[in-house]
Amino acid sequence: MTRMPKLLVLGAAATALAAAGCGGGGGSSSSTPSSPPASTPAPAASTTTGSSSSSGGAGSKLSLSADPSGNLKFNKSSLSAKAGTVTMTMDNPSSLPHAIAVEGNGVDKKGATVTKGGKSTITVTLKPGKYTFYCPVDGHRAAGMQGTLTVQ
Repeated sequence: MTRMPKLLVLGAAATALAAAGCGGGGGSSSSTPSSPPASTPAPAASTTTGSSSSSGGAGSKLSLSADPSGNLKFNKSSLSAKAGTVTMTMDNPSSLPHAIAVEGNGVDKKGATVTKGGKSTITVTLKPGKYTFYCPVDGHRAAGMQGTLTVQ
């Protein structure tokens, strides 16, 4: 009968050692912390603007701006991106407040409304299809401040 408690103690000790080994707190390998920072710049390097990004899974980054003269329109009426994570950034050089939003295929996401010099940004996961990007400020979309986003 004393054999059973010894096995339990040995089993518990082995489990504790295995858990300690998985914690990564050994301290003997000081090169491990340098790995995550080395991979952090990679997504930042993919600041491609335009129709799509070829950064291998980092997603598409699209940029557009509101009309600087105060007209209720964007500088682009159509955009395209690859399916997956899509980040849209709208610069606002106008004296009117604006924002960026996207809807379609079950997606409805609005960015923050910003004033002159601000940026409104949204990040969404999109499937292939057609979407509408627009300014969600009251009356702006109805006045024509919208466009088509094609996701492939």
